[in-house]
Amino acid sequence: MIREEMIVACCTDLAGKVRGKAFPARQFDLRKKRGVGWTPTNVQITCFDAIAESPFGALGDLVLIPDEKARVRVVLEDGGDAEHFALGDIKHTDGRPWEFCTRSILKSALERLERLTGLTLYGAFEHEFQFRDGPSRLGDAYTSDGFRRGRDFAETLLAAMRNAGLEPDTFMKEFGASQYEATIGPVRGVAIADQATILRELVRLVGERLERPVTFTPIRDPASVGNGVHIHLSFLDRTGKPATYDPKGPYGLGSHAGQFIAGILKYLDAIIAITAPSVVSYLRLTPHRWSAAFNNLGFRDREASVRICPVSDLSDIAKAAQFNFEFRAADAAASPHLQLAAIVHAGAQGIEEGLSVPQATEEDLSLLDAAALRARGYVRLPQGLEEALDRFRTNAVVTGWFPSGFADVYVKHKRGEQAYLGERNQTEICGLYEQVY
Repeated sequence: MIREEMIVACCTDLAGKVRGKAFPARQFDLRKKRGVGWTPTNVQITCFDAIAESPFGALGDLVLIPDEKARVRVVLEDGGDAEHFALGDIKHTDGRPWEFCTRSILKSALERLERLTGLTLYGAFEHEFQFRDGPSRLGDAYTSDGFRRGRDFAETLLAAMRNAGLEPDTFMKEFGASQYEATIGPVRGVAIADQATILRELVRLVGERLERPVTFTPIRDPASVGNGVHIHLSFLDRTGKPATYDPKGPYGLGSHAGQFIAGILKYLDAIIAITAPSVVSYLRLTPHRWSAAFNNLGFRDREASVRICPVSDLSDIAKAAQFNFEFRAADAAASPHLQLAAIVHAGAQGIEEGLSVPQATEEDLSLLDAAALRARGYVRLPQGLEEALDRFRTNAVVTGWFPSGFADVYVKHKRGEQAYLGERNQTEICGLYEQVY
C-alpha cells in the first residue's frame, strides 16, 4: 500500500501536552515560513480533552511555525514508520508571537536574563516515569536486575535519543514500582525545554513500539512514590565559559547564581502552580518523599526545592563546568517551556532585586510550626492546586512577568481541569492522571 511521510508541527501547551497538526514532510521548507493553521481556543483544551472557559470562543486564527532546530526524525527499525515532528512557535498571522505560546514565553524570559546579566542558561531535565504493564518484583529498586528488566527499552531509547540529536546520559531502575529515570546532557537556552519535550515523546514512542506503555503522571497511587522532573541549571557567559561557580561564594555560588536561586525561592509558592500544575502533584510534594515541600535551599539535600549539586574531584571535567543547581518542585504534568519560563523569570527577579543567597537548611523543616518557619523566611508550599492557583493569581509581580491576560487564562484552564474531576476520590483521580500523562 502506498504511503507518503508526514511531519507534525507541534508545541507544548498549558496542559503539558504536545499538540499539533501534520503536513506532508516534503513541504517542510514552505511550512517553516508560513506554518499551519491553529485555533486560539486550543489553549483551553485540558489534559482530559475538555475545553475550559475561553476568552476566544470560536474566533481568531493563528499559525504554528515549525522550527528546523527542533525537528526530530527517528526510525526505530529497518522498514519501520518514521517518528517525524518539529516543535515550533505559535504566532499571529502578522508574525507576532502569540501571547499564550509557551515556547515564545520561554524565549522572552531567556531574553530578559541575557539583557540583565549577559548570561545564557545551560541545563537539562531529568525525567522519572513508570511502566504501566505490571509492578516490579520486590527488591528491584536501584538494582542491576531491575535494569535488566528494562534493558530492551533502555537501549532502544538510547539509540532513538542519539538519532534525535539528544546526548544520552544515564538510565536507571528507580525506587518505585516499575519506575525508571532517564537523563540527558545539558544544552543551551530554549533547547533545554525542547529536548525535555523530545525525550518525553521518545519514551512514549519506544514504550508503544515495545508494547510497554508508560506514564509520567506525578503519582499513580496516593500511598506510593511519585514521578518528578528535576531541572538542572547553570550559566554560560558570552564567551561560552561556565559562569555559575565561585569558590569564594556561599556554597560555591557566583553572585548572579546566588541571586537567581534566591529569586526562585522567594517566588516559589506563586510559580508552583506552573511547575507542578495537576491536582495530584500535591500528593507528591509532601515532606519525606524526596520531593519538595518548602521554599528552601539544600546543599546536596534531595528534600530541598533547590539543591546545589555535588562536584567530584575525580571527574575529568573542571569544577566550574560540573557545578550546577537543581530545581525539584516540578513534574511532567507541565509544559517544560512554561516551567522553565517561570523559573527564569523568578531568578531574573531575584537578580534585579539584589537578593542575598539564603542559608541552606540542614534540618527537617516539617518539624517547625508556621511561626518558626516565617521567622526564618520559609513557607510551606501550597498543599493543593487551588491554593497554588490562588497564590499565583494574587501575586502581581509574578503575573506581571507574563503577557497580558495570561494569568486569567491559565487559572481558568486549571479550574476547567479541576471541574472535570468532580467528586471522584483520590484513587480514581490518580487513575485518570495516569492515563493522560
